[in-house]
Amino acid sequence: MTPRALVLAVLAALLVSACGSNEHSAAPKRFVSRIDNQWFPLSPGTRLVYRGAKDGRPARDVVTVTDRTRVIDGARCTVVRDLLYLDGRLAERTTDWYAQDRAGNVWYFGEATAELDAKGRVKSTEGSWESGVDGAKAGIFMPASPKVGQSGVQEIYKGHAEDHFQVLRVSASKLLTKEWTPLEPGVLDQKSYMRGVGTVKEEAVRGGNERLVLVSFGRL
Repeated sequence: MTPRALVLAVLAALLVSACGSNEHSAAPKRFVSRIDNQWFPLSPGTRLVYRGAKDGRPARDVVTVTDRTRVIDGARCTVVRDLLYLDGRLAERTTDWYAQDRAGNVWYFGEATAELDAKGRVKSTEGSWESGVDGAKAGIFMPASPKVGQSGVQEIYKGHAEDHFQVLRVSASKLLTKEWTPLEPGVLDQKSYMRGVGTVKEEAVRGGNERLVLVSFGRL
């Protein structure tokens, strides 16, 4: 083999190796049609209602798993609608997109979020992102089998959406995680999950003022 041929062969091997080790590759063939992860199931028609407070104001958050899907970055995602009310007024509306791979991991493919003013007009869409657009990539929102100490990146859109998580505790029926973002270095949240239900509590434990607890879970 000539020196030039040897160099080309080495480069080709390195390229194959690099492609095979990409943990955030979201090839369509990796995903399934249902999201039945035990810690974050998203069955169409499910409705979850949370109550609590945000920034000192009474809050109610209504999360609905719709029967709609959308293909994002080659994956068919479940569409989830999230409506946040503050002082009884709709203050933020968000559409989230999730898909589950064959191993049972739930991936987060983005969100379209809008913050509303007192008259219901959109005043900000900051934080919105979509995998495959402007360099954004899907991240793993919930592992198939979470283990204490396990961590990951849920949102991959540099400078706009960079949420991280780490598993703190796991039991037969409950899971506790912490979440943070380098975009807000002084803020730390914790989330509690129940097997078969999903998120049951979310609260800021440092640098924030938000607490939401599940008060209703059922089907439409």
